[in-house]
Amino acid sequence: MNSQSTVSISTRIVQVCLFLAAAIALFGGSVQMYLGEPDVSPRLDNIHRFMAGLYLSMGIICFWAAYTIQTQKTLVYLIALAIFVAAVGRLISMSIVGLPEPHGLWLGYLGAELILPILMAGGQLKRK
Repeated sequence: MNSQSTVSISTRIVQVCLFLAAAIALFGGSVQMYLGEPDVSPRLDNIHRFMAGLYLSMGIICFWAAYTIQTQKTLVYLIALAIFVAAVGRLISMSIVGLPEPHGLWLGYLGAELILPILMAGGQLKRK
């Protein structure tokens, strides 16, 4: 085996995290783009679907970064930061308006959003 055919464990960890983030964002963004938020004002539905488009696009970016992992450097940190900032937004929402039902589902989302960026950034640091 030559050095180009072997991939380090830390690279695989980052790659798996990126593929997982891609799957979540592609699915979640697609569903939210389709469903929207019809029980609110047109303004809020418009904003919701716009953000769903960004979420969906983030999935494409994560997939591309995972697929081209051997050439990625700073992009991995930026994706990890975006996921972490999104988790902070979820925490702020939960502290102001409460925890949505079912509680376990939303806490699961939050847990993944807090753990994935740490794994990604830590794995990326070891890749250097």
